[in-house]
Amino acid sequence: MYSRNKIVNNHLLDNHLYSVFFAPRGNARMLQLGREIAQQYLSPMDLLIGIVGEAGSGKSMIVKGMFPGLELSNDDEGVNVRPLPLLDVDEEMGFYAPHTYHVDMRFEMAFTQPHELAECVKKAMKKKRRVVVEHFELLYPFLDMNAQLLIGVGEQIVITRPTMFGPLPQDLAVSVHESINYRKMAHTAEELIEYYLPEEWVEKCSHGDVKRGFILKFDEEPTFDIKELENIVKKIIDKDLPVSYYDDEHVMIGDKLHHCTGPRIHVRSTGEIKNFRMLKEVFYDSHDDKYLVIGLVGERWDYETKDLNRIEI
Repeated sequence: MYSRNKIVNNHLLDNHLYSVFFAPRGNARMLQLGREIAQQYLSPMDLLIGIVGEAGSGKSMIVKGMFPGLELSNDDEGVNVRPLPLLDVDEEMGFYAPHTYHVDMRFEMAFTQPHELAECVKKAMKKKRRVVVEHFELLYPFLDMNAQLLIGVGEQIVITRPTMFGPLPQDLAVSVHESINYRKMAHTAEELIEYYLPEEWVEKCSHGDVKRGFILKFDEEPTFDIKELENIVKKIIDKDLPVSYYDDEHVMIGDKLHHCTGPRIHVRSTGEIKNFRMLKEVFYDSHDDKYLVIGLVGERWDYETKDLNRIEI
């Protein structure tokens, strides 16, 4: 077994191009994935971590999972940490100085010029402090360096260790910004399916991910009518009901309160869900001994069977 230090010294991380994960829709799963990303891809020598993705995509949950206990400067529960600790990096010389700083560029640019933030990031790194930057693509033009670890959060989570030849944070940001709407559509459609799923099947259901869609998993073969369930949800979509955040565990769909583990990751109304459909076949996963029901959103593909997660090369 190689130790973590041996992996770093053998430059295996330096040869890492990118990895891709499904972006979970629940906060607990995002935290868990953040922890796994830190274990697998974060080097102790990494001082500049860049995160890109739209607001509400789960960037902060990834950061919390990667760095438990880190005080996030955009944390609502902390009423947005003021003054920004990174701005006082020159004064942080003592034993109790933070090792890791956090900055949300989209938020901080309302108070501080980006070139000033860039200078503070460079000073922190010279002092061997780590800086985690959300919306890193907004800071990059004012730095003379890319992030050592760059993470994009959209429909999928992309992890890369950029070299002098890229990838550039702006390119990754465009990619994840374009894809996040599929994740929001799929999550909202999944909530509607769960709400109208026959009650006896709700507690038997667990959830999984598929490209531009979702998976409902069952220990026994479902007997409910998939076509009927699809028609019910399509009618709700056609009503264009508003969808809004209620609290950290609930979302409002029209006038109905629904439990949700990722309440910020939704479209604004059901009418924004495009081309929702359910595959009428119940799939059996012999590896997990589960029966799977698949829901999809967005453009139709010719290969909507067992090649849904096809990698386009």
